[in-house]
Amino acid sequence: MDAEDFDGKDQHQNAGEPAPANPARRGFFRFAGAVAAGAAAPVSALAATQGTEETSQANATSAHQAYTFFNPEEAAFIEAATERLIPADENGPGARDAGVSYYIDKQLGAAWGVGERLYRAGPWHAGAPTQGYQLPFTPAELFRHALRGVRSNLASSGKQSFAKLSAQDQDAYLKQLEGGKVDLDGVPSNVFFSSLLEVTIEGYFSDPVYGGNRDMVSWKMIGFPGAYASFYQLVDQHGVAYQRAPISLADNGRGVIHIHPDIRATVKGGNK
Repeated sequence: MDAEDFDGKDQHQNAGEPAPANPARRGFFRFAGAVAAGAAAPVSALAATQGTEETSQANATSAHQAYTFFNPEEAAFIEAATERLIPADENGPGARDAGVSYYIDKQLGAAWGVGERLYRAGPWHAGAPTQGYQLPFTPAELFRHALRGVRSNLASSGKQSFAKLSAQDQDAYLKQLEGGKVDLDGVPSNVFFSSLLEVTIEGYFSDPVYGGNRDMVSWKMIGFPGAYASFYQLVDQHGVAYQRAPISLADNGRGVIHIHPDIRATVKGGNK
């Protein structure tokens, strides 16, 4: 997303007022989710013989969620910022209600956060745009430094915490970060913004087992059936839309054994 895409055009000035979502921006996230989901499985290739099915666990992480990485001040920024990146509108809930902040918290507190598969031997020089991430920070360190920098930057500008700003001011500040105009305790603000945007989209569209996409709201919005791996009962049906409630990885370990009555079971050495 370029700086021009994040235009922050909201009419509400007060922090407590709901701000209308930018249609173009919401369309971008719907497109991003549809592309990601469409790459995994076609939505309308098969017919469902059982119709719409309620999953046994609509959301594996919505109950008893708590932050393990973010402190309260950091969590308040993440909740507010991700909600401005994917705001609620007539199509569905925003990032806050989808639990995106918990997805980010969970990833930063796990192997990805500590840079388990990240090259960290240096040298640390500014790279070309084609070279990708070039900083010495792990993802957890990057977020910790950047959030500390956000707090200091806002305080030095005489502004209150990000979460208490109006929606319009929040958008303006995020646009400033996206433009790379702020040093966030050693982290270029555009690097932090790009990282935040990436994990926000991931948390909104990923499987609920990873902490976000609460109640599979984004999958329902784009018509993605989720992590359903077995279409055994549907292989002979063609030309009818596949329609069913989405399913999470947490719901897919059901130990289903398919038995065809016309095929006898075999063992090594002959039929039994």
